[in-house]
Amino acid sequence: MSPERVDAIVTGGLVVTSAGSTKTSISVNNGRVVALGAAELLPKAERTIDATGKYVLPGLIDTHNHFGGMEDLELAGRMAARAGLTTIIPFGVPDYNQREPMPDAVARHQDMADRLSTVDMAFHMMLGADPYILDGIPRAMTMGVKSFKAFMSYKSRRPGVMADDEFILRSMELIAAGDGVMQLHCENGDVIDYLEKKFRAEGRTNPRDYPDVAPPWVEEEAVNRAIELATMTECPLYVVHVSTHLGLERIKRAQSLGLPVWAETCPQYLLLCAEDHDKWGPLLKIGPPLRYRDDGNQEALWTGSRDGFVSCVASDHAPHPREEKELGWNDVFYQPDGKTPVPFGAPSIETLAQVTYSTGVEERGLGPDWLARVMSENPARVFGIYPRKGTIQVGSDADFTIIDPDARVTITAEDHLGKAGYTPYEGMNLKGAVSKTLLRGEVLMEDGEIKLGPEYGRFVACDAPVPPLGGRAG
Repeated sequence: MSPERVDAIVTGGLVVTSAGSTKTSISVNNGRVVALGAAELLPKAERTIDATGKYVLPGLIDTHNHFGGMEDLELAGRMAARAGLTTIIPFGVPDYNQREPMPDAVARHQDMADRLSTVDMAFHMMLGADPYILDGIPRAMTMGVKSFKAFMSYKSRRPGVMADDEFILRSMELIAAGDGVMQLHCENGDVIDYLEKKFRAEGRTNPRDYPDVAPPWVEEEAVNRAIELATMTECPLYVVHVSTHLGLERIKRAQSLGLPVWAETCPQYLLLCAEDHDKWGPLLKIGPPLRYRDDGNQEALWTGSRDGFVSCVASDHAPHPREEKELGWNDVFYQPDGKTPVPFGAPSIETLAQVTYSTGVEERGLGPDWLARVMSENPARVFGIYPRKGTIQVGSDADFTIIDPDARVTITAEDHLGKAGYTPYEGMNLKGAVSKTLLRGEVLMEDGEIKLGPEYGRFVACDAPVPPLGGRAG
């Protein structure tokens, strides 16, 4: 039964979930949803939150972001909160130099999340390529971490990172036994390493040369190999940042066979292209690289997302100091010392929600229920925090992202909290804006102002994955 009086009621808005939209009100008590219905039929509330004319979505989730170095988890939480997110799942990285056991790394990251984060925070853990780290996977999974990531690329680019097939198989067997999910960065690292060395020997080191060292088929080959390894070990597979229609076709085939193979893409692969290196140069050096405008990849990814083959949209936020990135204007591969790679990655967490909403919902007409699927429910399902997160139903956390479809926003790096100093979406005019978020019933952000501090964010333990929703959205 609902209590006679509740903490808050959200009223006047169009409540959106993956199942559709309805004009209703939401009662919140003790951080959870306790009732939905007509406002006059719900219990009296201490506070009323007026969402008239706005969409009320389950709190948006970013499941792919990298912090550490120049941006710590305290800044990560504030960036996420201000950007309209209520939960993020960054990658935790063990201290490989000290041979830190995986359970110790998990405990360290849990403590940081509880102390530093303004938003709720779960974790994926990086595996690297040193077999010692595998011993701690079973214990880590009992501690609330159910997803682990390895790289099939970065052979010379980032020594000690690229995992061979044996390492991946051993990881998958442990992860499958613990009801987890394996994440893989799918590119053929040997081919990329060969081509990069060849390009450098030929003097082809301009930023516009960079996309050609990882042609689309190297993603396809690695995706296919990853699927076969996952099938062999009966391990759920999540392919991060899919960038090509070739890779997506392999994923679609696996899904047609009923295999637990799920995919993510990112706004940069939906909106940016290789030709943008003319303007941004090494600032857009990301992995996988951006693809050429007319090669059909963007449309395939948009269609795949609409039709449910691409389950999630995430940021892959991975910033580095602008001055380090810009050392790659003449040699996109290595800094002037000839030994230090020009870093990969770009800032994106602060633009994720609004760019995805504006381009997907408003421009392409995919509907707010599509956004609720790819940035709320499916992320929560895949990473084991559903139905606590990712939906609006009785018993779920009262996490809401409230979007004003009539607002207008112009993106500028000056408005961001992050330290990268640039955004590749500079000057982009967007329709729609996140006006308010609630985290477990409390106002987290309103009109760009963060209302809560790190004492409120919590570590969220993950359970086994639940298959994401498929089929066409809307």
